[in-house]
This record gives sequence, C-alpha cells and structure tokens, in this order.
Amino acid sequence: MANQEPLLQVRNLKKFFKVGDNTLKAVNDITFDIKRGETLGIVGESGCGKSTAGRTILRLYEPTGGEVIFDGQNITKLNPQEMKAMRRNMQMIFQDPYASLNPRMTVGDIIGEALDIHGLATGKKRKERIQELLSLVSLNPEHMNRFPHEFSGGQRQRIGIARALAVEPKFIVCDEPISALDVSVQAQVVNLLEQLQEKMGLTYMFIAHDLSMVKYISDRVGVMYLGKMVELAESNKLYEKPLHPYTQALLSAIPIPDPEVERKRERIVLEGDVPSPMNPPSGCHFRTRCPKAMPECAEREPVWKEVEPGHFTACHLYS
Repeated sequence: MANQEPLLQVRNLKKFFKVGDNTLKAVNDITFDIKRGETLGIVGESGCGKSTAGRTILRLYEPTGGEVIFDGQNITKLNPQEMKAMRRNMQMIFQDPYASLNPRMTVGDIIGEALDIHGLATGKKRKERIQELLSLVSLNPEHMNRFPHEFSGGQRQRIGIARALAVEPKFIVCDEPISALDVSVQAQVVNLLEQLQEKMGLTYMFIAHDLSMVKYISDRVGVMYLGKMVELAESNKLYEKPLHPYTQALLSAIPIPDPEVERKRERIVLEGDVPSPMNPPSGCHFRTRCPKAMPECAEREPVWKEVEPGHFTACHLYS
C-alpha cells in the first residue's frame, strides 16, 4: 500500500498542440500528486486528455507549461542526456499490444532493446535477464526467439509489460493497457499488474475509461473532462460520494449487480456532445452539458480545491 510521500508531483501541467491556426488544449493546467507505491486511476471520456497527460508526464510529449517533479527532481528542466538516464525510472505500457511491438523483432530483442540502450546487460547476462522477465510475466522463457504475431493479444500485452520492467522502473504509466483485450483476458492482466506492484514496489498511473476496473485497481481516482481535472479522491470515496456533476453522471452509467438497487437508481444522461477541445465553453468547460449549471459557471472558471480531506474538485457548487 502507498505511503504518504509523493513520488510524482504534477503542477499546473499544460500540453497544447497547434492545429492550423487553432490551439488544441489537450491538457490544460492540471495539478495532482502520486504517492509511492499507489495506483492513481485516471478516467474520462475519449479525447479528454488522459493519454496526453500520461505522455507529457513522461516527456514523450514536451510540456507547454507547468512542472513534473519526480522523486524530488524537476524533470521538465532536464536536458536530453539527463532525461535518458531518468527514463530508467519511468516507463509506459501502451494501449495497443498489436501496434506497440515491432513485428520484425523477436520478443527477446523487443525486451532486450531497453537493456541495450541503458547498457544494463550483454551476452549471456542479457539472455538470462530476458528469460527472467518473460517468466515474471508468466510467459515461457523458451519463446524469446518468436515474433509478436505468434502470440495472442493478452500475451503481447505481457510482453509490453516485460519490456517496461526491463530497466527496473519505479513508476509506470499504464495507458489503457486492457482496452484492446478480450474481457476474459483483462482481469488476468490487471491481476498481473497488481502482483508486480506488490513484488517490486511499483507506482502506477492507470489510465482507462472502464470505471469498474479502475475502482478495482486504484487507490485514488482522478476524473478528467476536456483537458481539465474535475475531481480527485480515494477510490471508495469517489464512487460512494461523487461531488462533481460530471463524475456523478459517469458513475450513474455503471451497472450494479443488485436488480433492486439498479431499478431504484437514477441514471443521469448528459445532454449534447462533448465540445471541441479547440473551442471549449467559457468558464467551466462542463457547463454546456451540466444539469446543475448556474449563470456564474459561464463567467468564471471553477477553482481546483480540496473540499473535504483528500477530496478535490473544481466546481462552483462547492466554492
């Protein structure tokens, strides 16, 4: 379980993209911490900036503004050489196991690439390390000379996990690691991630849009909408008592296995479509779809603040 000291501190992080004459504000001023050994889940609809946030934190995308402090060090200030050394501590598991593995490389070379880049093992030691990593993710070490197409989707995602673990990172961004997999395989991959976390003391940022899976794996959950963080709380607290109208609507869509409770429950259906991140509404970005919108929601942007201990939200209902 996580201790209280943050491993990662994200402060006012922004990532904007130029699209023609317009600016796409994919991640727009988000602030949060991730404690050592914890899993922070990040949820929200497609296009809300979850994956961009993960990639910007790892500096796979250069931040437009803000700071990322990892283990006391501001990584936004590091030069390429320093960043290369820092990458040993921070890795990513990608969403699509079919696209993220080079089809022309053997599994051994895919996993071994990180060992080569960081000069961690050569020759016999390299082979032993690759086989050890395959065993760690419950794959046959003898299969290191096979190619990705010879494996199923779930096995390929395990290869992706082994690749991320090769450099012994402290922190892993899991970017929708189960969304491309069959439901039967999803639980196996999530359980593997949990076992590895316990065994190796890993810290995760787990990005997903499957809310029930996020509740299962996460210690705390952050909710994003149109590039903004709208709510963040301990997992149980967020699911039992969501404060932000957007979180309430998202959670009302999760089926409950008890038919009695399910019948009495009110489903919140949001009106309209998600606005374009190129041209978000003034004030609160969610106000055009919010059942509780007030005049001031159009005038001022809500402030991100701690409403209850450990429970943050950005909403005028709590200002």
